Amino acid sequence: MIDDDLPVWWPPLTRRRMLALGAAGALGAAWPRTAVAAVKLEITGGNVEPLPIALPDFLGGTPADTEVARNITQIIAADLKRSGLFAPIDPAAYIEKIVNGDAVPRFQDWRVINAQALVTGRITRQPDGRLKAEFRLWDVFAGQQLIGQQYAATPDIWRRIAHMIADSVYERLTGEKGYFDTRVVFVDETGPKERRIKRLAIMDQDGANVGYITRGEDLVLTPRFSTSDQSITYMSYGQGDPRVYLYNTQTKLKEVVGNFPGMSFSPRFSPNGDLVIMSLQQGGNANLFAMDLRSKSTTRLTDTAAIDTSPCYSPDGGRICFESDRGGRPQIYIMGANGGAAQRVSFGEGSYSTPVWSPRGDAIAFTKQYQGRFAIGIMGIDGRNERILTEGFHNEGPTWAPNGRVVMFFRDPSGGAGPSLFTVDITGRNEQRVPTPSYASDPAWSPLLS
Repeated sequence: MIDDDLPVWWPPLTRRRMLALGAAGALGAAWPRTAVAAVKLEITGGNVEPLPIALPDFLGGTPADTEVARNITQIIAADLKRSGLFAPIDPAAYIEKIVNGDAVPRFQDWRVINAQALVTGRITRQPDGRLKAEFRLWDVFAGQQLIGQQYAATPDIWRRIAHMIADSVYERLTGEKGYFDTRVVFVDETGPKERRIKRLAIMDQDGANVGYITRGEDLVLTPRFSTSDQSITYMSYGQGDPRVYLYNTQTKLKEVVGNFPGMSFSPRFSPNGDLVIMSLQQGGNANLFAMDLRSKSTTRLTDTAAIDTSPCYSPDGGRICFESDRGGRPQIYIMGANGGAAQRVSFGEGSYSTPVWSPRGDAIAFTKQYQGRFAIGIMGIDGRNERILTEGFHNEGPTWAPNGRVVMFFRDPSGGAGPSLFTVDITGRNEQRVPTPSYASDPAWSPLLS
């Protein structure tokens, strides 16, 4: 089914348009060769001092281009600041005014205001109507260019250009992939608490470009992104048993995976996208099953008298973490992807639920309930080095950014007014609210789009 009349969060990229972006990015090789420079943000420690970075407004060829250039610069700065790893310097402190995108900056002017990195760029309109974005990242103290890249795209996806540039800057200065050119699917909630309308919604990771996948006639729950493409599974309660849908964000096609009585969470994809893993309740217990999306055949993975639920594959697809009360209260267990013996890895006070394996493979995020509070935390895959990132009245539903450095979750404050989305980095020191049009819950982060 195609919902052509539903608003689209941004125009779907065709293969030709995506190839145009990729080919344009390769033009960066024609810029001056990058030198080895000293500036590098070390983010392995628990306490990171944000790197001072200057981002003067990109130049524009026309007044209209200048406005787009300014907006792109602001988005890049906002992305970097929100990460908690960068401290954009107030433009009022700038000494040099950038007027030529090809000229080498006066580095001394930027050293005076303690800028360690500098981003310059320009936006021009091409004869075919596309926007051409060029930028350079400079090491101010070494006086060297770190990277120079170009992108070309249709004007309607100018925000993606900004996010892609922010990702390039982030990666060059931290050594890790960025996460800004991504989107988030979530449950949008409107109306009074007792008659809440829930629609499946999708947006940029910064809360912009919100669009809707469902209309609100049926209850929707727990969407999950594929880790290999832009497909989503979600649950919908319409008539009778819950149905699991597969939704393609590019084509807007929906497919019913099946009716699953006793299911309480949407299935999660395997890393290659061929399988989904789920928990199905049978009487007083629940067990884990894997389904092949092509043949629709299912394989039973656990067979216990307990409640096994919330399964999630490891990034290599070889193991599964899940929640089980087989030890008396909900805890986190790990087993092979084909089933077999399971090892308990959580041993702290309280109960553990909703485990999600980090894309890096080195940690598991979870919800922990203890002493009347709900916490979002992470632990090593062996259960060691447990760290609570945030806690409060009701926090739930962690989902990882694709680089494994940030976790998004939802919080329903005391009194139950309505849930909101938040992010927190793995140090626990950078928590921020994610803007949404109304109440929001059950977020799921996409892989990088580019």
